[in-house]
This record gives sequence, structure tokens and C-alpha cells, in this order.
Amino acid sequence: MTTAITTGVRVFLPAAEPFDFAPALAFLHRFPAMTGEQGSGGGALTKAVREAGTTVGVRVRAAETGVGVDAELVSAEPLTPRVVAAVSDRLTAFLGLRDDLTGFYAAAEQDPGFAPVVRRLHGYHHVRFPSPVELLCWAILSQRCPLPTARAMKASIVAHFANTAHLGGEAHTAFPDLDQLSTLGEAGLAELIGNQRKAGHLHRALRGWAELDEESLRTGDYDTARESLLSLPGIGPWSATFLLVRGLGRMERIAPDREGLRAAASVYRRAVSEDDFTRLAAHYGVHQGYWAHYLRIAA
Repeated sequence: MTTAITTGVRVFLPAAEPFDFAPALAFLHRFPAMTGEQGSGGGALTKAVREAGTTVGVRVRAAETGVGVDAELVSAEPLTPRVVAAVSDRLTAFLGLRDDLTGFYAAAEQDPGFAPVVRRLHGYHHVRFPSPVELLCWAILSQRCPLPTARAMKASIVAHFANTAHLGGEAHTAFPDLDQLSTLGEAGLAELIGNQRKAGHLHRALRGWAELDEESLRTGDYDTARESLLSLPGIGPWSATFLLVRGLGRMERIAPDREGLRAAASVYRRAVSEDDFTRLAAHYGVHQGYWAHYLRIAA
């Protein structure tokens, strides 16, 4: 349901219970891959997104009534029903609002080492990257690269496009959409990021992504989705898992990695081998990605 107001449109986005917006804001405030790309103070998330060819500023707060969030959308361009629907769907996916946590929480009650984590983060829905396309770019830019360098390359791409929206006197710039990125070509990307190899991977990966269907990747067969991602240039097993979990919200599976093992050892207060990690994750069934994400936050 939307209501037109002077500065744009207000939308109520429902969330599956239990839901608490505060942990999502806290996560975004300290998430290093998105540092400085949004505001998270005053109980609100403020940022810019680009959907349906339109740059939109968004301010998101916990809903005044109902379970979910209230989002204010602001744009210098017409906020047509198509644009509002596209932005609403993107925000819902970004904030994991539709995620059903009941099975995950039920499994956690049978895991004494992990149950305190759920009590502390109760109601937190997994925050993804704002869009899978943005994460696809980040996955390639950040491979074997210091974080500040990857951020600088990403910032160069963002600055190339005039995707700026103003909220309360503050300017926020959206990451470009696929159509905009496709105008750069390999040479344009290389000039912006200063790395020919990454530009080549990114250019070909974006062309491959354009042939995929995001909804099928989100909701279709897991193995098929994974194979589709692995077919993209520059995307290996780790990046494919990264895209599945943090870009598409696919929480059915998780593989042990160095960070996950370290987080599990911290939470369970003992050494955790790859076999231990796999066994612990299996207890959570289709929610094991949620278990691993909560581990990382807790650690």
C-alpha cells in the first residue's frame, strides 16, 4: 500500500515474525564492504538505490504499526507504480524481510553452544548486499585485493554515474544498475578501476549475468543456480557461495572457510575443524546459512 506525499512516496514493507530492525542497522553500521555507503543513525537507514531506470533515495525505519518497516522513497524522477514496486521488492530482499526464522530458531534451541547468540540477535533478518549485481561486482573487485583498494575501485565506478538522491539535505549515490554498467565496456571499466584483468572478468561476468533470471536464481533449484553463477567469468566456488548467500539470500548450504571456522571456534569456545563445522551446520538443515551468518556477527 502506498501513499503519495510531498517529497515522494511512503511504503509499508511487511516482515515475517519475529523481526527487529535494530540489529540490521547495527550490522550495516559496521559492515566493512559498505562503509560510508548509507546512513544508519537515528534509528533509520538512508541510502540511494537504482531500480527500473530510476535513482531513488530511501529512508527506512521500523514500522510505526505492524511488523515490518516504513520506507520513504524520494526521487527527482517520477515515482511510477513500476518504480515503487521495483524499489519495494529490492528493499524487501536487501533486508531479508520475508525470511522465516521459526525453523532456524527451533533448531537453535537444541544447540546449547549457539542458543545464546540467537537470544542476543533475536529478530535479526539477514541483510544482503543491496543487489546481486552490486555483489557480483564487489566479489570480482575484492578478489586477492586489499579492502581499501577494492573500495576505491568500486567508488570510481559509482562516481562515474550521476545516481544521486537527496534526503534531508544529505546526498546519497546509488550503485549503477546493469544497463548503466553495460555501457562502460571492458576498456571503460579498465580506465575506471585501473586493473585490466579485473575489468575483463567484470565485463564478461556482467554480460553473462544479463542472460540469467534473478528470480530463478533466488527461488529455483539450488544446484542449478550455483552452476549458473560458476559459469560467470571470475566467479569460483567461494564467490559463487558469496553470491548465493549475501546476494540472493540462499541459506540452504554453507561450506567451511577460514572466517567461518574462526567464528565457530569463538562462539562454541573450542577448536572447530572443517568436519565439525559441517556437522554443526547440518543440524540447521535449510537454515545453515543463517547459522553461519549469525556466527560471524557474534564473533
